[in-house]
Amino acid sequence: MAKRDYYEVLGVARDVNEDGLKKAFRKLAMQHHPDRNPGDKAAEAKFKEANEAYDVLKDAEKRAAYDRYGHAAFEGGGGGGGGGPFGGFAGGGFEDIFEQMFGNLNARGGRGQQNSGRGSDLRTEVTIGLEEAFAGTKTTIRVPSSVTCDNCAGTGAEGGKAQTDTCGTCKGAGKVRAQSGFFLVERSCPTCGGTGRIIKNPCKVCQGAGRVERERNLSVTIPAGVEEGTRIRLAGEGEAGLRGAPPGDLYVDIGIRPHPIFQREGNNIFIRVPLRMTQAALGGAVEVPSIDGGRARVSIPSGTQAGDQFRLRGKGFSILRSAARGDMYVQVSVETPQNLTAKQRELLEQFEAEATSDSRTSPESEGFFSRVKEFWDGLGR
Repeated sequence: MAKRDYYEVLGVARDVNEDGLKKAFRKLAMQHHPDRNPGDKAAEAKFKEANEAYDVLKDAEKRAAYDRYGHAAFEGGGGGGGGGPFGGFAGGGFEDIFEQMFGNLNARGGRGQQNSGRGSDLRTEVTIGLEEAFAGTKTTIRVPSSVTCDNCAGTGAEGGKAQTDTCGTCKGAGKVRAQSGFFLVERSCPTCGGTGRIIKNPCKVCQGAGRVERERNLSVTIPAGVEEGTRIRLAGEGEAGLRGAPPGDLYVDIGIRPHPIFQREGNNIFIRVPLRMTQAALGGAVEVPSIDGGRARVSIPSGTQAGDQFRLRGKGFSILRSAARGDMYVQVSVETPQNLTAKQRELLEQFEAEATSDSRTSPESEGFFSRVKEFWDGLGR
């Protein structure tokens, strides 16, 4: 049965604008939608017909082609006819056409890799400790991937020497053409992979692919100073290409485990050191570790407060591709004593009694409560 004119299907004039086209389609879609007409084959057919018409006329380029050539613009010669616009390409959009002609485009391969035979890029993750990130390290990773077939040395032919014939699909050209309406698209031949030849004696191990699946152990050098999320590229260590084509690359993403003592911020290292109340009050010195495994002595002045920081220059993290280092910051917290003995409690009570009568002992506390008293006095309380 001949197709009806798309404008007739939607019940609109040929000069209808976009809004009028949309309103007409919505009306028909609501009227004939399968959910509203369960089991009604006639309604389902009208819904599909309206959808096909709208799919063409809503697109300016498709509409122009239809106005000039009619249904012939979408009835492919080489591609075969189909139920949707552009012949055998279901759905009819330009993205659908290219996906079916070239295959799925993804982040690993890209459009060119499928046709050229180049192996896909691979990605893996390695998690290391903060000390390893500081000093740099070497680690071994296991990568499941396609590797060159040893039996045929990647040629895809038994014994490594291929006996070939001209490809019957592309007649040796390595490319095929597919036409859909006024589109003529050229792509690599899917039978021979673009070589124009097919192997008469395929390798029994890889069945002519030139590669096999296998796990490999790879050594990865991680430089000093790497940060969380650093990506290292190993050229040529990805998936092997088809029949001797170049391999892809391997990308290694670096993760860093949290450290029980140190915290990293950029190229600086932070360490939190708890002090006894008496240490903070009287002053002294504490010994702290550094990320390189050494020790650093920090002088604590008397009267040190919680949150005070002491900076140790050049004791921080390695800077990538540099001999320089960041700084280390020692942040103090003051610990209130717990589980006091009777003697300790007695001494603290004596200290509190004397401190109460001398505002110089706790100037910040005295200043705060003086401001609180002024606030309440101002409110008349």
